[in-house]
Amino acid sequence: MRRKYLIILLPISLLLANISAFFPNIVERIYSNGVYPIIGQSLSIITGFLPFSVAEVIVILLFLLIILSLIRTIILLIRGKGRRKETALRYFVNALALGSVIYFGFVIIWGLNYNRLPFSDIANFNVQPITVQELAKVCEDLVDKANALRDMVSEDENGVMQISGGKASVFRRASVGYELAAGKYPELGGRYGPPKGVFISKLMSYAGIGGVYFPFTGEANVNTLTPDSALPSTATHEMAHQRGFAREDEANYIAYVTSTLHPDPDFQYSGTFLALRHTMNTLRRYDLDEYNKLRARYNEGIERDLADLAAFWEKYEGSFERLSSEINDLYLKSNRQEEGIYSYNRMVDLLVAEYREKLIIGN
Repeated sequence: MRRKYLIILLPISLLLANISAFFPNIVERIYSNGVYPIIGQSLSIITGFLPFSVAEVIVILLFLLIILSLIRTIILLIRGKGRRKETALRYFVNALALGSVIYFGFVIIWGLNYNRLPFSDIANFNVQPITVQELAKVCEDLVDKANALRDMVSEDENGVMQISGGKASVFRRASVGYELAAGKYPELGGRYGPPKGVFISKLMSYAGIGGVYFPFTGEANVNTLTPDSALPSTATHEMAHQRGFAREDEANYIAYVTSTLHPDPDFQYSGTFLALRHTMNTLRRYDLDEYNKLRARYNEGIERDLADLAAFWEKYEGSFERLSSEINDLYLKSNRQEEGIYSYNRMVDLLVAEYREKLIIGN
């Protein structure tokens, strides 16, 4: 029962995570720009030499271990009539100890990044309440850019955007945008392993997951079934987590920045397509007339990509996807992203803040 002492790691982790939230400047300086890059890059470089996702292997093995342990415990409960309480208690303690170790590792290896300074502070953006006029202008700019970029990418036989070099090429090329972005934002630099596709992509699709960062291996894992129009921005989103930006809205914005700075049109389009979807969805809630005017300006290629993306996720909707979404929502809220799964859409605040910054520089 020595494992029971590992449970003390749980309150220690919770205490560390909660106290550090009051000191974002210290977290930024000592952890996010000091300790974490050493941990994250070391893990990522080591696992990056392997052509497969180590995270995927670990998750599968852990799942099997839990199932086998549960089966063994059930057998012991059936056979050991006089020791059922002891057996059940042992299983509970072991499970809690394992959970405590995992959570402690999560907090130390990566989780404290939730408490770093907002990216808006790092970028010196002035984030204020958005006006509908500002939002409409950002949407208009994105529509024009998306239309122009859409004409520069390849299509499949159905007229849907297609990665000309194949999906694997996305993972090889993704770091270029980060290398260029690091010139303006050094926090996005560093040497990390490439994003990786996973074999259980169909399971991820049923869970409604496009990608996931696994802190314990430093790997940005991507669902390879993701439509090509969204694949580059999905990869760069997970790479933002890999570089220590934990909040979903910030990872989305960084995905947009690094994709649009990329020299290849497929990345530029995917990043712009991501921003366009989020900003237009927000505009639709506040000014339907302006939304309809701008939506009518989409070229046919964008319309086909939107329909393809919607059809893809609709195909996998179900109880498993809803459960996964609820778990993700709970996870995000437990890490101080109060809006849960809706926090992804808060990238709009950063896009408008960037627009204001450009206006100031232009004047």
